[in-house]
Amino acid sequence: MPEMPEVQGLVDFLAERLTGLQITRTMVANIAALKTYDPPIDALHGAEITGATRHGKFIDLATTGTDAAPHLVFHLAKAGWLRFTDQLAPTLIKPGKTPIALRVALSDGSGFDLTEAGTKKSLAFSVVRDPSDVPGIARLGPDPLDPAFTRDTLAGLLAGRRTQIKGVLRDQATIAGVGNAYSDEILHAAKMSPYALASSLDDADIERLFAAMITTLTEAVAEASGKPPADLKDAKRRGMQVHGRRGETCPVCGDVVRSVFFADNSLEYCPTCQTGGKILADRRLSRLLK
Repeated sequence: MPEMPEVQGLVDFLAERLTGLQITRTMVANIAALKTYDPPIDALHGAEITGATRHGKFIDLATTGTDAAPHLVFHLAKAGWLRFTDQLAPTLIKPGKTPIALRVALSDGSGFDLTEAGTKKSLAFSVVRDPSDVPGIARLGPDPLDPAFTRDTLAGLLAGRRTQIKGVLRDQATIAGVGNAYSDEILHAAKMSPYALASSLDDADIERLFAAMITTLTEAVAEASGKPPADLKDAKRRGMQVHGRRGETCPVCGDVVRSVFFADNSLEYCPTCQTGGKILADRRLSRLLK
């Protein structure tokens, strides 16, 4: 799943490459992914792209169209991606027979597709007059890389929450932009169990978690910066210390990276670094160890 660093990398690329170009046409191949009807998607035709912005894990392309300057806002969900080409093929896309959800053609002959792998379709795009009209954006919590997000901000978000810290970090209404992969990385850097209750963290824990969050995300954003969309996924994988590395050696202590599996994803952690050597029970086999 693309998370804040990869989404920011896409935003930087799109802002540099697309600003000043006009959208000449759009082709919707998955009508279920289009979440709005007013303005119609045709309102984008002839609109000039004026910039790209990130809201959590949402990408927002602003335009100077004729209908209240419509925004094309999209969320790539778990298996979505943006595929850009300098010369868009003229071939038509056939709904239901392609991973493409939306194709956008641009005035210099380039364009991009929003694609989604697998059978479970969650990718979503909207055409709106204001990004806050997208419910997912309206519900977002603060962005951890916003200069206004401080250690005290984090402490306030955690206070009184009897929820596992892994879930808190992934909750977009609490903290925007962090998902499964970077929550694993942040907790590893903070030397903290994913099952620790948010309300149980003391001042030293919160200080350590805040530092780990800012450092991990800042470094990942810097790594994604300047890379074209095709290179962002590999850059993400290379930067992971524990996420997606089950059975490999922890680069910090040399222990074996372990996993806990859930219905549709998993978390990775290092027992020595994060749980005092305790192996967390696999949800598929038994109840969670506390």
